[in-house]
Amino acid sequence: MARQRLLSLLSRPWVRRLSGSCCPLREHRGLLRIRGPNSPGFLQGLVTNDTERLGEGAVYAHLLNVQGRSLFDVILYRLSAQTNGQSDILLECDIQALETIQKHLQVYNFRKKVEVFPCPELSVWAVLPGQKPQDPPGEKLPSPVVVCSPDPRLPVMGWRIVAQGEGDISGLLPKAHLGNYEEYLKHRYENGVPEGVKDLPPGVALPLESNLVYMNGISFSKGCYLGQELTARTHHTGVIRKRLVPVHLSSPLSAECEQLEVVTLSGKAAGKYRAGIGDLGLALLRLEHLGVELQIKLGGREPVNVKASAPEWWPKPASSS
Repeated sequence: MARQRLLSLLSRPWVRRLSGSCCPLREHRGLLRIRGPNSPGFLQGLVTNDTERLGEGAVYAHLLNVQGRSLFDVILYRLSAQTNGQSDILLECDIQALETIQKHLQVYNFRKKVEVFPCPELSVWAVLPGQKPQDPPGEKLPSPVVVCSPDPRLPVMGWRIVAQGEGDISGLLPKAHLGNYEEYLKHRYENGVPEGVKDLPPGVALPLESNLVYMNGISFSKGCYLGQELTARTHHTGVIRKRLVPVHLSSPLSAECEQLEVVTLSGKAAGKYRAGIGDLGLALLRLEHLGVELQIKLGGREPVNVKASAPEWWPKPASSS
């Protein structure tokens, strides 16, 4: 039945997006399996999004601390509806946070009868959208595919595939090409999409400043969850002065430059550089400084010029007319 559902999914017209670059993320993204009589209910009180949406496909969410700051960004996949009293969910996360997230979930696994364990036998792939649509792959599918889902964050991020083993699965898409992690990083940063502990420092990043609403990562109609109070209050006041935005740099920055201050030409603080690759990156900036000439000063070296912009996928401001 699972294979039939997958075949049905891959035969639909919008599967043509799968004809892009197939990038392996195994070395950077890990998976936990959450199994129990009510796995969605267990997660419901811990994540920002509504786990009931798992019936519609993958779900993006953050785990927060009690102060309402982001601990981890995750993507959830439902493997099956409840059968034999069990319900299986896969949780994708930064591989550096895998063990920490497992321990975090176990803290709240009190009388829940839920198992949480890593899945090293599974690998994550990102399929970035191709520039031109191709024919759907039909029924020539490799058996290792476990999950095939549109990325729940944004259409610009393409698709997510979870597969068994470490082998190349790009054969799933005969007209796609095998990409790499650097290509995936450049695509993310160019489009202003944060992911993992570098872009979203645990216990530091605020979910709404990290564009969680814009990225379909939060529900304001579900029940209570850890860290909800500050997040809900901030949302309903409508006052968000800083956001993560994509930046282009006049010259590449090393990893040692992460978290450096971004300033205006007059030296006024505008925000902080988070992370990036080459001349692309993310910075947490005050919105009033978008479109303004900015710099990162490096002490004794020429400053790096910073050009910040709002991503195309951000909601457009309402017309004043």
